[in-house]
Amino acid sequence: MVNSEMSHSKSVLFVVNKAAFFLSHRKLLAMHAKNNGYAIHVATPFDNDVQKIIENGFVYHSIYMSRSGVNPFQELHSFYSLYSLYRRLQPDLVHHITIKPVLYGTISARLARIPAVVNAIPGLGHVFTETGMKSFIRRQLVIFAYRQALRHRNMKVIFQNTDNYEQFLKKHLVTESNAMLIKGSGVDIKEYCPVAEPTDGLPLIILASRMLYDKGVEQFVEAARYINCDKMVARFALVGDSDPGNPNAVPTSQLSSWNEDGVIEWWGFCENMPEILRQTNIVCLPTYYGEGVPKILIEAAASGRPIVTTDIAGCREIVKDGLNGFLVREKDVTGLVESILNLINNPELRKKMSDNGRNLVIDKFTSEIVNRRTISIYQELLTK
Repeated sequence: MVNSEMSHSKSVLFVVNKAAFFLSHRKLLAMHAKNNGYAIHVATPFDNDVQKIIENGFVYHSIYMSRSGVNPFQELHSFYSLYSLYRRLQPDLVHHITIKPVLYGTISARLARIPAVVNAIPGLGHVFTETGMKSFIRRQLVIFAYRQALRHRNMKVIFQNTDNYEQFLKKHLVTESNAMLIKGSGVDIKEYCPVAEPTDGLPLIILASRMLYDKGVEQFVEAARYINCDKMVARFALVGDSDPGNPNAVPTSQLSSWNEDGVIEWWGFCENMPEILRQTNIVCLPTYYGEGVPKILIEAAASGRPIVTTDIAGCREIVKDGLNGFLVREKDVTGLVESILNLINNPELRKKMSDNGRNLVIDKFTSEIVNRRTISIYQELLTK
């Protein structure tokens, strides 16, 4: 580890569209880079979570960015906000995360002559999964924008799952020389560790995520309603808040209604996920969103909890069907019910899947593995 007295430490600027996402998905990487002598800066739109970034010892910069907006004047404002920051700060390397930072940030970095760029694409989001003519046109525009943006001469693009990696190669948006596959954003296996599952009371099944329809929230509620239709077999809890910045957000009124009807429990945002997982018997994520590798599934496997999720890109990376969980088809409530009931009724199967999931994470998904591989990318780019 390089100490903080380095006289010529390289500066890395993380650019993320939401402070909470940086804290949940990239804080461990930033801490690792800082401990290895890098000066760490973080740029996000300002909100209540920014103070936590500052408390972790990172230099914070406020930027303008509308996460889901399409107003051309607002988008131009987002682009200029990044360009102005890059010109003023002149970091040695910029690490962009999610679509808009990647698109606007890479072009801005090229114009501002930033020496090195890392683009992290943690899933393709709802733009690539929605149907209809309007969504098709929007998707083609995003592909065109990627083609224009991903041209920096000293750049690496990190994908979290094999499907996205191969899709970008096939469309010639990246090359094998500048594309990297690093599965997930890592998990601290000391923080997320197995404990015996609770045996008192009814089994608890959770869906922990942003409350978006395309995270499979409605399918989870339907499965809960069916399983408990005759008598209470299990408790079902939604863990997370609605996301007003996303067009597919489940309204808080709907979440409250389900909670009041007793179909599910809605817990809202919970900060201490290790503790939540200790209370849980089964983790469920029936998503049809454009995932990278869902962090909650890595955390669940690390904590020794069996998983029921969808057979789609990203989820397939962390859940092996029959080994540490079950994979079901998109929007297949019947398959969801059958898989959940199978686990509820088979404690020995849950224990076997618990051990298998933990071993899988240790082998491929720890924060140590992810951080080491990412820092090696920094070093490669900064020595060119």
